[in-house]
Amino acid sequence: MNRTVIATDKAPAAIGPYAQANKIGDLVFTSGQIPLDPATGEIKGDTIEVQTKQSLENVKAILEEAGTSLDKVFKTTVFLSDIANFAAMNGIYAEYFTGDVLPSRSAVEVAALPKGALVEIEVIATI
Repeated sequence: MNRTVIATDKAPAAIGPYAQANKIGDLVFTSGQIPLDPATGEIKGDTIEVQTKQSLENVKAILEEAGTSLDKVFKTTVFLSDIANFAAMNGIYAEYFTGDVLPSRSAVEVAALPKGALVEIEVIATI
């Protein structure tokens, strides 16, 4: 197995024993990204819209460091602390994933997310 650990300072540093992403062959697996501001390490925003945008910006930065992009994402998983935020999250999500070929997605409500985040997003992409 040819694995490369992906790390960039354009996304928040891991807050535990994990990598921002792993590249295995032509696939990139990101860790879940909560809406941490990479500069401060603090949650950015208190609305689902702002937090979704920051989570996706973090994902985007990690993918770019790995040599790929959002348009190469084929699977996403979205974790919401409140499923009632689904529509608002989806509105921002739709700004990042456009076109005719969209990734498969799961969206689930969870009891809680790290640092009290409202959303966490992980993706799998090709190179």
